[in-house]
Amino acid sequence: MVTAASRGPEGFAEFVRDRYPALVRHGAILTGDPGHGEDLAQEALVKTYRAWHRLHPDGNPEAYTRRVMVRAAWRAGRRLWRREVPTEAPPERAGTDPYDGTDTAHMVFQALRSLPAQQRVVLVLRYWGGRSEQEIAAELGCSVGTVKSRVSRAVAALRRVGGPLLDALVPTEVR
Repeated sequence: MVTAASRGPEGFAEFVRDRYPALVRHGAILTGDPGHGEDLAQEALVKTYRAWHRLHPDGNPEAYTRRVMVRAAWRAGRRLWRREVPTEAPPERAGTDPYDGTDTAHMVFQALRSLPAQQRVVLVLRYWGGRSEQEIAAELGCSVGTVKSRVSRAVAALRRVGGPLLDALVPTEVR
């Protein structure tokens, strides 16, 4: 028998059902890896669950969850150990993917994965999230100069690699 208490707080299950795919995509972009993005979304949802009484019905649970995700991804860049380091290609790979070199999502994740976590976070917030440097600095609790330098270093790293991600992220006047 399923009771109201066993489903969790009112509205939480519906929030997760409706917003989970978007939160996982956000996490994947922040981490540069779909698997780690899902882990990040799940960890943030645990914190959202704990704060649900403050967020529902008058708060903004999605903004809270995304902020938790951004801060966790930012802090990951400060850790010396960054969990497992995946190999370039798993050994059990059956064959090559004919679309591997042309799949835009694959190229985006590969380019983002090459950046340090803090550069990746500010780059995603700036260009994918459309936030200003001041908004990013306020959210991350750092100076505007830190945000500017991280974005600059990330763009320089992408410039060295080249490819379609640079064209998508960097406005013409910056190049």
